[in-house]
Amino acid sequence: MRAVLTMALKDIRLLWRDKFGLFWVIVFPLLMALFFGSIYSIGEPSAGSMRVAVIDQQQSEESRAFVAQLGEKEVLRLVEMPLEQARQQVQLGHLTAYVLIKQDADSDGYNPLAMPPMEIGIDPARRAEAGYLRGMVTEAWFQQVSGRMTNTDKAKEWVDGTLATLDDDTSMSAEQRTILKALLGDYAQFMTTVEPTEAQAASPFGQANVDQVEVAVSRQGARSGFEITFPQALTWALLACTLTFALSIVTERTRGTYLRLRIAPVSRAQILAGKGLACFFTALGVCFMLVVVGVAILGVRLESVAAMAIALLASAVCFVGLMMLISVIGRTEQAVGGAGWAVMLVVSMAGGGMVPLFVMPSWMRAISNVSVVKWAIVAFEGAIWRGFTLGQMMLPAGILVAVGLTAYAVGVAVLMRFDR
Repeated sequence: MRAVLTMALKDIRLLWRDKFGLFWVIVFPLLMALFFGSIYSIGEPSAGSMRVAVIDQQQSEESRAFVAQLGEKEVLRLVEMPLEQARQQVQLGHLTAYVLIKQDADSDGYNPLAMPPMEIGIDPARRAEAGYLRGMVTEAWFQQVSGRMTNTDKAKEWVDGTLATLDDDTSMSAEQRTILKALLGDYAQFMTTVEPTEAQAASPFGQANVDQVEVAVSRQGARSGFEITFPQALTWALLACTLTFALSIVTERTRGTYLRLRIAPVSRAQILAGKGLACFFTALGVCFMLVVVGVAILGVRLESVAAMAIALLASAVCFVGLMMLISVIGRTEQAVGGAGWAVMLVVSMAGGGMVPLFVMPSWMRAISNVSVVKWAIVAFEGAIWRGFTLGQMMLPAGILVAVGLTAYAVGVAVLMRFDR
């Protein structure tokens, strides 16, 4: 055992002295976490995150009230400017969108629910926010309708104005005008008999009858973009360790170091065990450092420390086995380096190392089952935000350990054949 530990410490010291190698093992995965985490955090609306221009061509009391209502939305920052300037600013990407309230000669007609004609111009690169903005525009308008229909003074004013214009309306028959006048008269009389608070409570346009209560349970799903992409960063650290140590085996073979170790009073099994142990400790150490950075700086929260420990141990075993298997792909550093990165990139793309699993189409998620990267990511997600129990962790952890042990055995067997 002492000889194995000595071999492992030798490889760890060699890696520590290789500053370029340390960059790919430690810094590169952290940069991946920062880059992709920042991208996915952009989709989370924050206060004032949508800068929207408003062009009010109607300039009525209702349109100004609508703009004021829309401006109360926390995620919107409204600016007023001419229409052509607003279109240009959206085209340049300086604005998310513009909202144009068009002139409408019939806006003071007898239909209080009719929304004035509007136009929303959206930046094509931000189509995901178009529906969000459209919903807020519709909500702001119906809030105006609610205020108009439940305010006794506003309701009487609207009824009087509508009655004055009905006789000139040629779109309805005389019978329809008579019935509508009677209906409006009854409505106006009804509104004079109720208190404003009663009208608001009886209105179908009032506040939604929904109670909000605090429920103290753990949140399902990732709480930030960094939690979504942090499992990917951990797998990239494991991939970097795998390829770094696979290349070190080839380098020792091509430069004669492995032959000199064979002559030393250590067995071939001890040499290979030391190489695997060095890769295992390095993978655990790098992933532990990333977890500390994620929790302390990026706001990543672990649902279960025990589940994370299981995920780290199982993933490290798996990628140690892959390291040994990749090291025997070729006999030169160029062959192993090129083939190793090719294999790892394909496995990573198929397993969600570049695109999160939950955004993949169904056929890609089915293919990802053959990738160990997928099961490593599932294990890390289970510990970070999926809330896996220890029993649920057994499936991804068991697959990772089984693949790792099998790959290690195959790699050692092939390497021993090379020595003959």
